[in-house]
Amino acid sequence: MASSPRPAATAAAHRRGLIQRPPSAQAYLSAAAALLVLAAVAFSRAGHRFPHPPATRRCRPDAEGSWSAGVFLGDSPFSLEPIEHWVISKADGAAWPVANPVVTCAEVEDAGFPSSFVAKPFLFLQGDAIYMFFETKNPITSQGDIAAAVSEDAGVTWQQLGVVLHEEWHLSYPYVFTYKNKVYMMPESSKNGDIRLYRALDFPLKWELEKVLLEKPLVDSVIINFQGSYWLLGTDLSSYGAKRNREISIWYSNSPLSPWIPHKQNLIHNTGKMLSTRNGGRPFIYNGNLYRVDKGQGGGSGHGIQVFKVEILKSNEYKEVEVPFVINKQLKGRNAWNGARSHHLDVQQLPSGKLWIGVMDGDRVPSGDSVHRLTIGYMIYGVVLILVLVTGGLIGTINCSLPLRWSLPHTEKRSGLFNVEQRFFLYHKLSSLISNLNKLGSLICGRINYRTCKGRVYVVVVMLILVVLTCVGTHYIYGGNGAEEPYPIKGKYSQFTLLTMTYDARLWNLKMFVEHYSKCASVRDIVVVWNKGQPPAQGELKSVVPVRIRVEDRNSLNNRFNIDSEIKTKAVMELDDDIMMTCDDLERGFKVWREHPDRIIGYYPRLSEGSPLEYRNERYARQQGGYNMVLTGAAFMDHGLAFKKYWSKEAEVGRQIVDSFFNCEDILLNFLFANASLTSTVEYVKPAWAIDMSKFSGVAISRNTQAHYHVRSKCLAKFSEIYGNLTAKRFFNSRGDGWDV
Repeated sequence: MASSPRPAATAAAHRRGLIQRPPSAQAYLSAAAALLVLAAVAFSRAGHRFPHPPATRRCRPDAEGSWSAGVFLGDSPFSLEPIEHWVISKADGAAWPVANPVVTCAEVEDAGFPSSFVAKPFLFLQGDAIYMFFETKNPITSQGDIAAAVSEDAGVTWQQLGVVLHEEWHLSYPYVFTYKNKVYMMPESSKNGDIRLYRALDFPLKWELEKVLLEKPLVDSVIINFQGSYWLLGTDLSSYGAKRNREISIWYSNSPLSPWIPHKQNLIHNTGKMLSTRNGGRPFIYNGNLYRVDKGQGGGSGHGIQVFKVEILKSNEYKEVEVPFVINKQLKGRNAWNGARSHHLDVQQLPSGKLWIGVMDGDRVPSGDSVHRLTIGYMIYGVVLILVLVTGGLIGTINCSLPLRWSLPHTEKRSGLFNVEQRFFLYHKLSSLISNLNKLGSLICGRINYRTCKGRVYVVVVMLILVVLTCVGTHYIYGGNGAEEPYPIKGKYSQFTLLTMTYDARLWNLKMFVEHYSKCASVRDIVVVWNKGQPPAQGELKSVVPVRIRVEDRNSLNNRFNIDSEIKTKAVMELDDDIMMTCDDLERGFKVWREHPDRIIGYYPRLSEGSPLEYRNERYARQQGGYNMVLTGAAFMDHGLAFKKYWSKEAEVGRQIVDSFFNCEDILLNFLFANASLTSTVEYVKPAWAIDMSKFSGVAISRNTQAHYHVRSKCLAKFSEIYGNLTAKRFFNSRGDGWDV
C-alpha cells in the first residue's frame, strides 16, 4: 500500500502558516512565569510606595513578634491608665501628649545594639530616676540580652543605656531588687539550666555573678520579702510530670543569698485547671495584701495579664484567688502597639506616694503571625502553580500523560523473596495509579481550543485569576503584618484629634468615616462639628475612640475653626467626612506636622497665581512645579495657633466673606498663616490613595467644579486686597523625605 501524503501536506501547510501549532510547553510556562513575576513585583512595589526616612526606622519583627514597652500611671495598681491619658506634653520631639510605646527596639538600635524587640520590662526606682531593665533580642544571634534605659521625668521620656548584661546563653526576665543596700538582678537563664543572681558593680551598667541560686531551669522567677521570709516563685521546667506553663514552684529562705528550701506543696496548681500559672511580672503589696502577676491565658505567648491575691503563703501551704484587673488599652487591633497581646507588668509606687507607675510590654500581632502569613502565601503560590499546569493541559501545551516506564521495576538483583514480592506489589499499584491519571489527563487534555473566541476568553479569565492569586500570595509573604504603625519623632510617639464638620444629609458618610479613622493608631478622639439638622445618637457611630458631637447654633463654614477648650491634643487633623484615605497616610502627615508644628500640613496642594489671582488645581500646580496653599479639608494644624488666628480681630472681614460665599474658609486660613510669616507656611504630603465620597453622594459644595473654582478665585481677589499675597511657591519634592513628590 502506498504511503499517505498527508504528513507531507500537513508539514507544507504548517510552513505556509495555514495551520497554527499550539505553543510549546516551554514557551507557555515561560510566558506564564513572566506574567506572574511581573504581577508579584508590581504588587510588592505598590505596597512600599513611600520610603521610610531614617529617623522613622521601625522594629524588625521576627517569628516572636515586635514587642515594645509602654508606661501606665494611676492612683493605685488597679486604676492604671496609659501615659497618653494623662495628657503630658514634651516639647522635645513635638509630643503633645506623649503616647505609648515609650521604649521600642528602634531606640535600642539607635543606641548601637541590634534589636528585633524589647519585652519583659522591670522598673527600679532610685531617687528621682526610674530605670527600666528589659530583654532585647539580637536579630543576628537570635539571643536575648538585658538592656536598660533611664527616665528623669517620671517615665515620660527614656534615655537608652544599651546592653548591660550579656552571656553566652539566652537571658530574659531581668528581675531587679535591693538587699542590704546592694542592687541585685536575677534574670532568667533556663537555657543554661540554672537560676543565677548578679550583683551591680557599677549600677546600672556593670554586673558580676554573685552565686547560682538553684541548679534548675527556672523561668520567670521572682523573689519577694513577705512576712519575715524571702520567697522565690518560678516555673520549673525540669520537674517530673511538669506541664509547661501550668505549674509554679516555690522555695523559701531567710535571705536571697541563703540556701533555698522547696515548698511542701510543689508543684503548685498541678491540677491543670488553669490555662497558665507563670509569673508575668513583679509581685506587689497593696493595702497590706500580696498580689502575684500572672501571664494570663496563652502562657508563653501571652494574651493578657491576670492578678491573683495571695491569701496564704506558708512553708507548707499556698493559696491564691484571682481578683479583677483591667487596664485600659486601645481597641485598634494591629494598629495599636499592644493590640494583640501583653504578657508582663511591673507596677511600683512612686516616691511621692501619690501615684503608681506601671510598665507593660505589648505586641501588635498574635503569636506565630509571620509563620502563618508565610504558610498561607506559599500555599497560594502552590495553587497558582497547579492552575498553570492544569490550564496548560487544557489548551494542549503540556503533555497530560505520564510515562508508564516510571512504574517499571528495576532489574537489579534483590535478596529476599518478601522484598521482591513487596516491590512488585508497589510497582503494580503505581502502574495502576499512573494509568488512572493518564485516563483523567486524556479527558482534559486539549479540551479548550485557544484559537476560538470562547477559548481565548477562558484563557484570559484564568490568567486574571492567576494574577489575582499571585498578588494575594505576594501580599501575605511580603506585605508585612497589616499594621499601619505611627512614625516616631526622636523615639517619641504622640496623638492627635480628628475633627470633621458635617450635617444630617451626610450621615452615611459620617458613619463610615468614624468607623474607619477611629482605628488609626495616633487618633486620640474624634470631634464632629454638627452644622445642621438632627445630630445622630451616640450609639449610631461605631468607634473605638471617644466621639464628641459639637452641635452648632447656625450653619456656617466658620464653625470648622471654632476655639474648643475640650480638645486635649495640640494637633488637630481637619478632615472632611467625604474623604477616605489610609491610616498610614494620616500617620505620615502627622509625622511631618510634628517636624513643622507651626505650619499647615495638607494632602491637597493648590496654586494661586496670575493677575488677577486665579485658583488652580493640583494638576496645574504640578505643571508649574509648586504650590502655595493646601486645602484644610484634609490638613494638620496646631489648633491653638490656627483657631486663634482665624477668630482674631483682623480675620473678622474674612469670616464675613466666607459666610457670604459659603465657601473659602480654608483659603482664609492660608492667608492668615502667610500674613504672619515670611517663610513657608504649608507642607504637602502625597496620599497613597484617597477617595472623594462626595462624588457618590452629590451633596458637596464643590460638585460643580467650574462654579466652585470661580467663587474661590473671587475669594482670592478679596483676601489678597485685605491680607496681601500668599507666601512664595513651595516646590514639590523639596522636603527630602520622599512624601511630597
